[in-house]
Amino acid sequence: MDINNSAEQQRLNINAGKEIPLEKWGPYLSERQWGTVREDYSTTGDAWRYFPHEHARSRTYLWGEDGLAGITDYMQNICFAISLWNGKDPYLKERLFGLANGQGNHGEDVKELYYYLDNVPSHYYMKYLYKYPQEAFPYQQLMETNAALSMQEPEFELLDTGVFDENKYFDVYIEYAKVNSDDLFIKIEIVNRGEEAADITVLPTLWFYNRWQYDSFNEKPSLRLKDQQSVAVSHERSGNHFLYFHQADEVFFTENETNFEKLYGTKNKCAFVKDAFHDAIVDKKNLEKLRRNKSGTKCAPVFKRTIQGGQSETIWLRLCDQEKHDPFENGFEQIFTQRKNEADEFYGHLLVKDPELANIERQAFAGLLWNKQYYHYDVERWLSQSDGITPIVAERQTGRNHHWKNLKNKDVISMPDKWEYPWYAAWDSAFHAISMAMIDPTFAKNQLLLLMREWYMNPQGQLPAYEWDFSDLNPPVHAFAVLEVFKTERRVQGKTDIGFLKKAFQKLIINFTWWVNRKDKNGNNIFEGGFLGLDNISIFNRNMPMNSDATLEQTDGTSWMGMYALNMMDMALEIAVHDVTFEDTATKFYEHFVLIAESLNELGLWDDEDKFFYDVLSITDKVPFHLKIRSIIGITPFFAVSAINYNKLENLHDFKKRVEWFKNYRTVNKKYLPSHETSDDNKVLLSIVKKDRLIEMLQRFLDENEFLSKGGIRSISKFYEQKPYSISIGGVVYAIQYDPGDATSNMYGGNSNWRGPVWIPINYLFIRALNKYGSFYGDLVKAEFPTGSGNFMNLKEIADALTERVLSIFLRDKDQNRPVFGKYNWFYKDEPNDLILFHEYFHGDDSSGLGASHQTGWTALLVNLVRL
Repeated sequence: MDINNSAEQQRLNINAGKEIPLEKWGPYLSERQWGTVREDYSTTGDAWRYFPHEHARSRTYLWGEDGLAGITDYMQNICFAISLWNGKDPYLKERLFGLANGQGNHGEDVKELYYYLDNVPSHYYMKYLYKYPQEAFPYQQLMETNAALSMQEPEFELLDTGVFDENKYFDVYIEYAKVNSDDLFIKIEIVNRGEEAADITVLPTLWFYNRWQYDSFNEKPSLRLKDQQSVAVSHERSGNHFLYFHQADEVFFTENETNFEKLYGTKNKCAFVKDAFHDAIVDKKNLEKLRRNKSGTKCAPVFKRTIQGGQSETIWLRLCDQEKHDPFENGFEQIFTQRKNEADEFYGHLLVKDPELANIERQAFAGLLWNKQYYHYDVERWLSQSDGITPIVAERQTGRNHHWKNLKNKDVISMPDKWEYPWYAAWDSAFHAISMAMIDPTFAKNQLLLLMREWYMNPQGQLPAYEWDFSDLNPPVHAFAVLEVFKTERRVQGKTDIGFLKKAFQKLIINFTWWVNRKDKNGNNIFEGGFLGLDNISIFNRNMPMNSDATLEQTDGTSWMGMYALNMMDMALEIAVHDVTFEDTATKFYEHFVLIAESLNELGLWDDEDKFFYDVLSITDKVPFHLKIRSIIGITPFFAVSAINYNKLENLHDFKKRVEWFKNYRTVNKKYLPSHETSDDNKVLLSIVKKDRLIEMLQRFLDENEFLSKGGIRSISKFYEQKPYSISIGGVVYAIQYDPGDATSNMYGGNSNWRGPVWIPINYLFIRALNKYGSFYGDLVKAEFPTGSGNFMNLKEIADALTERVLSIFLRDKDQNRPVFGKYNWFYKDEPNDLILFHEYFHGDDSSGLGASHQTGWTALLVNLVRL
């Protein structure tokens, strides 16, 4: 069957024609709302301390909700998630636990075991696994042990505590299967993986996002006990719904309101508050009072189970918009089988045939889809109003994000990681869209366009970076992503969406102009940009100049802009084939690319002795000098490459004429011209890096003693492991060394490390560029792989070999270990689900996963790598 005829694709086609091209219900619930900037009303801007994990069960959020394996509608009016208690924990398990930034030896970090097993773009079928210890969850042990560790030591993880030894834990599977867009069956299966019987209490919880604390309602939403197996749901914005369930031990109701008495010693607004279920289940407080309550804004049927060793129990629920007299009619379980079969059919046309790799791809897509999240943030209101706890103070009016009053977000967005990074980041979002386009191009295109809308992009044309500082800068990769998404949809579904290109192009011109006007300080096409998403890549924080007399001229900032110009040229050419009025803009961006390439190659960023591109530090009254650190900053010039097929541009006479004139003019006048080569079949290669420098630089990047690891290209050369780089500036010594694992520097919070590990998006861009070079040069250009091996390969062959190294991170080796799991393979080899985790980055030597453990967003690019 053709992919376009599958049941899932037909649903996506219908949704694509809607005003809001989204399924009403999806996994849009965050996994961490506490510790976010949105919930921070402090004067100090310390979001982690202002709303800590300890407050989350008792304190109402203002800007969203969170939960375990949860779902919500796309406006987050109604939320559903599960809560658990093993009879020993000090807290009801309502959300994932992790360390705040100041508690971990490498910043914030989730300390749980959970997995995104399956999902489809319409969310008609979803499956999630949470592993819950039968002994008391080691909250204190995790906090105390990690607090005692230095940055030079590895993190202390949940599997290190011993709580999962002897398989004394529950596998809790949560599955969702839709009958239609507003009718969902929910299956919760609890498997006792141990040998002895164990108790567990399960609370499938339904509640409302508390908008009434700041928004006007004609009538406050309500949940009301209809009978002992159903709850009536009334919400003026979402309509009436019903939650059905089999006979429960209890049905509890409370209000989603802050327990001011517990947290602040002041009077509560109502008799029942947010943490009432915790008090009743764990502390046995107010149990009789709670039993008498039959309505509220938060409710849960309570299922108390004793499960024998190796056995399981299943709980069924149904959430729908129609009243049902027999909600669990005979054969209702078959909806799960049907939706799972439809998911298999949908992915069967997309995934590779190799079952091992197909499993990895499917879990990558599942993680990408589970990381969709409803995101709500109105900066103007956030700055001007109180949260009801801290009074309005003048300092906040000039504090974080005060220049972004235009930003009014209320959308479902693809997040990097719904626990570690429950907020969007500009370049992450672009990479997410590239992988998303393979399964849901409509969502991918809308995600890219969304960040360019006027309630995101500021009036000057800057895209918001991330909520900790919207004014920060991420690499400008949106144009690249737009082209990738456009081409993917054309390849997979046969659709050529020129309208999408036009929409994006118009907004990207504004953003490109912002970069030129704001980040080219000297007007010489050498760009700055600060940290540019690479946290601790430099010897000092590139966002904070050492003094006002210092200017850092950045190879990566300049290279990204060269790539941006080429991407805009390519986009204009794609459009111009259908609409010739765009032809001259292609010429404009071609010429701008040439000027940027000239500056990068001629104005001091290239070091001819080292055959490498470096940043240049200019200090008043001193000779500018290179910061001679061989890092992926020097790889970014590779990314600015384009291959134009003149045969497909027959009607664009002006573009071809102007390009040839410009090329000849610069040649005659002895001006720099970047690589501009023409093949016998009338194809033209444009690139910042000329062929001779390309070959010279590859010697370093393909050297296993420098950049080439068994899992891909490292972020900094291994050379600095034995010979750290240091420099004295103004009496201060700055130094950097090769750190293949977690960060040993607390720059940018210390939870990410660009000083040695392998990062998938950089490898994707590098391999993508090598494929373009290789397609053009063929066997005319070869390089040793690895350097010094005597094994010469053409660039496409090298790209394929690099892809194999990246994929090896996730594939089983000869001992049936997956490098991604590192020292924890003992646990995963005994695991029946064949699980995969998609980390933020990977150890530069052993390829084990590091950083955020569910950052499937840009790590999902591995599925695109397979298809380059």
